[in-house]
Amino acid sequence: MIWNAFVLAVRTVRRNVLRSSLTILGIVIGVAAVIVMVTLGKGATAQVTSQIASLGTNVLMVMPGQRPGPGQSAPPFRVEDAEALAASVPSLAAVSPQAQQAATAVYGNENWNTTVAGIDNAYFTVRHWPLASGRTFNEGEVRAGSAVAILGETVRQKLFGAQDPLGAKLRLGNVSAQVIGVLSAKGQAGMGDQDDTVLMPLRTVQRRFTGSRDIRVIQVSVRDGESTAKAQAEIERVLRVRRHVTGAKEDDFHVMDMKEISTMLTGTTQLLTALLGAVAAVSLLVGGIGIMNIMLVSVTERTREIGIRLAIGATQDEVLTQFLVEAVALSSFGGVIGITVALAASAVLAGALGVPFILDGRVVAVAFVFSAGVGMVFGYFPARKAARLDPIEALRYE
Repeated sequence: MIWNAFVLAVRTVRRNVLRSSLTILGIVIGVAAVIVMVTLGKGATAQVTSQIASLGTNVLMVMPGQRPGPGQSAPPFRVEDAEALAASVPSLAAVSPQAQQAATAVYGNENWNTTVAGIDNAYFTVRHWPLASGRTFNEGEVRAGSAVAILGETVRQKLFGAQDPLGAKLRLGNVSAQVIGVLSAKGQAGMGDQDDTVLMPLRTVQRRFTGSRDIRVIQVSVRDGESTAKAQAEIERVLRVRRHVTGAKEDDFHVMDMKEISTMLTGTTQLLTALLGAVAAVSLLVGGIGIMNIMLVSVTERTREIGIRLAIGATQDEVLTQFLVEAVALSSFGGVIGITVALAASAVLAGALGVPFILDGRVVAVAFVFSAGVGMVFGYFPARKAARLDPIEALRYE
């Protein structure tokens, strides 16, 4: 009986192709919107997680002030603070102080505004950032504050293009520096383009760029197997002593845990994905109302047909099943088309937005089942109305 009802439903759809197409448009839009929103949301979540991970594994960032951002009046760090952390917190694998200054890099006829970061070799351990070519600073260059530079991939491309920059001299502000290395590409992160940087020895930047011994940030990596929360508590204890923060007095510095930031951002993107998916699902309900409306019209148009079927022996259940199957078939067709549209749209939009294309088969299955369920729910009332028609009155209907 179900198969016969399905065959009749297909024939009915084919007789009214335009009307059927307009009827299922709401289902198509609803299914496509849900899948696209969830797919892009998952891609955005994966991208955020990847970007935060690229900043380093088990990394803590220690900065002056009670919170990130401008307007902080807390005294800056000194190199001695980083040395104290390395000596007093055994759970730390590496500690790297950093000074920073914006500068214009010039080579030949090319120039690029970038950031010059003063670091020591522990920086490469903390950030898990290997070189693509060249070498890191030697001890003599670090102690003497030599004018040598390691380029990020973005700076290399902007200044040198396809040329090999190793050994070349470029100008950073008023400082002439020799290129000794190129960093491997890391890409974008929450703080911007990680590859848009030039690394120089810390003393070089302090003496020839910032003109002070100030440390902008201390980056530390926690040993594998050690608790970042425990390491953070130890860092806070050491710095409170060094910065003479006593009693209930609030810290004049803050420690950022990259894992916590990753968890927070991932949770935010997942929540937004769920909200957008829920909003998109409203389109499915609108499509269901459209199906119910068209099925009611269909019952009215086919009243004599229904009367004939009932008169020659068809039961109410058979009539109910026929119209219910027609409604489910319409919504299912809409679901299939919506899935096809969603796959194409998701791939295109993911590429345009620069996020990974991550398709969840469960979302596709749920969207399809939900679309079929919408057809069943909204098709039941018209089907029941058709099944309860009086055969005599139906045959007399004009």
